[in-house]
Formats: sequence, structure tokens, C-alpha cells
Amino acid sequence: MQNAIKIIATSALLVSALPVFSQNAPAADPRNVVQLSASGAVEVQQDELILTLGAGADGRDASSVQAQLRQVVDAALTVARSQVAAPQMEVRTGQFSLYPRHGKNGEITGWQGRAELVLHGRDFARITATAARIQGMPIAQVGFGLSRSESERAEREAQSQAIEAFKVRAATLTQAFGFAGYTLREVSVSSQGQMPVPRPRMMAMEAKMAPMADSPLPVESGKSTVEVTVSGSVQMR
Repeated sequence: MQNAIKIIATSALLVSALPVFSQNAPAADPRNVVQLSASGAVEVQQDELILTLGAGADGRDASSVQAQLRQVVDAALTVARSQVAAPQMEVRTGQFSLYPRHGKNGEITGWQGRAELVLHGRDFARITATAARIQGMPIAQVGFGLSRSESERAEREAQSQAIEAFKVRAATLTQAFGFAGYTLREVSVSSQGQMPVPRPRMMAMEAKMAPMADSPLPVESGKSTVEVTVSGSVQMR
């Protein structure tokens, strides 16, 4: 019986003496890794026009103001829809607001409202001519931007520039540190483009322009810059 106890005790000592390996042991820190980024930018002519037309109404009660605005918008949509031809010109309704007008004692003395209609597309002449034909909704804002096709084309070009610049910089840094070459470890690509910037028009100007509603507004677009950045790390070897 004593011999059996000794054998069991000896076995326990042998097991406890074995080395323990953890699967969660931290790996060795990577060496000779450099982080870098490079960008590519393409400047392109804005090829999309965004015209925002606006109409205001005033009355004693909210329902009458809403009815006035609806009548103006319905008439404007009838004119605009006849000229829709995507992507040359498209139309959509914009913001609609209705709010009370208060007197000196805070009581509601009437209601005011405003409705918007947005014409946008690539045919500047068609859009401005259509806006000129719409009665009761003068131009409130003028904006320019890039169409989807032009934005995607510019982004591809900027991306190619950024990737090439990343490779050149990686090779230059590798050589400067005295290494023969490098291996790409990780990389991320991000892009950004200049958004259309609306150009507001004062409401007082709208009233002055109303008699000239049949004259198309002269417009001239600017340029947008599409930029792509490539960032990541390389293992120098």
C-alpha cells in the first residue's frame, strides 16, 4: 500500500514539472515596419447644376397658407416635369415649412409658409430655361457639383495617382533605411470630393426679378477637387 502511494506521488511531480505552453502568448513585435500615406488629387469642371426655387405664402390660418403653397408647387411641377430628361434634368420637391406669426402678446395672428422645388442635372440651358418658365417660384439658390459618372472617373484617376505615389514613397523609404525591398502589410484607401456649394440669393432680389421671370439666369460653374488617400504599412526586408 505504501509503494502505491509513492508511485502516485512521483507521477504527480513529473506532470507538474512539464513545461506549460499558452496559446495566448503574445507574438514578437514586428520589426522594420514603416507607416506611410500618399495622396492623389484631380481637379475637374463641375458638370451638374442645382437650382432651388422658392415660394412664400401668408394667411390667417394654416390650411389656407398650405393650400396656396400647394397650388404654386403643383403648377411649377407641371411645367418642370414636361422638361425632365435624366440625367440632363431632373426635378424634386425641396423643403416645406409652415409656422405661426405671433402678435405683441404672443397670440397667433396668422401663418406663414414656404415651399421649394429643386431642378438639377447636366443641361444648364434646359434647367435655367425651365426655371424661367415657372411662375411664382423665383430662384432662391444656385449650386454646382459633379455628376456620378464624372465623380467616379475623377476618383479612379486620383486613386491611380495615390497608389503610384504610395509605391514610390515606400521604395524610397526602404532604400533610405538600407533595405533591399519591402512587402506590403496593410493598406486602406479613402476618398473625398468637394461638395456642391449653394449660392444663396436674397429674398429681396427675388421680388425684383419676378417681372423678368421669362429670362433664363446666366450661370457659370467652377471646379471641384477629388482627392484619394492611400495609407498603410510596409515590412522592409
